[in-house]
Amino acid sequence: MIKAVLWDFGGVITTSPFEAFNRFEKATGLPENFIRSINAANPETNAWAQLESSQISVNEFDIMFADEALARGHEVRGSQVLALLSGELREEMVNALRIIRSDRKIGCITNNIDNEEGPFMASDRDKTARMNEVMDLFDVVIESSKVGIRKPDPEIYKLACREMEIDPTEAIFLDDLGINLKPARELGMTTIKVLDAKQALDDLEVELGITLRGKFSS
Repeated sequence: MIKAVLWDFGGVITTSPFEAFNRFEKATGLPENFIRSINAANPETNAWAQLESSQISVNEFDIMFADEALARGHEVRGSQVLALLSGELREEMVNALRIIRSDRKIGCITNNIDNEEGPFMASDRDKTARMNEVMDLFDVVIESSKVGIRKPDPEIYKLACREMEIDPTEAIFLDDLGINLKPARELGMTTIKVLDAKQALDDLEVELGITLRGKFSS
């Protein structure tokens, strides 16, 4: 029996930052997926990994990422990448959260960063406030920047399950990255890879046996 649904945030509840990366690359003449290639190299120790687990500061990330990019032949500052992170909320996913939480637990496991501007790097206060409203819907939120571990480390999934008082086999986990789904699946979770909102909700409706479309009524 599924007792809880666990969600990634960026790329699931919001649009993917990868789209913003690709627009930036096209506008600046960088090779397509150049930023993702840097983040994929040495994924446990690179600048991105250290930032999301709060091992380095935003300023240190700016320099370290720039060094990694230059080693691959192009100049990109870490600060330029961070400015691209804030996606747009997928309101249909937020609506689904409200429907599901009426009879099941919902949680969030997110690799993020935290600084003076908060974890979302949103471009304006209204957007940041709306993001925080959505985060408040979750029963449990596990942020890599606060717990010091990040997906795909199995320990972050185990932590979420302990906090939610469930067994992994009682949970569904949604993420847009296969590398983050694999350890969850190995722990016994049902996993859904998110390609877009429609596909994700289609798959989730099948797993839960409920309708997630239509306006939520409290």
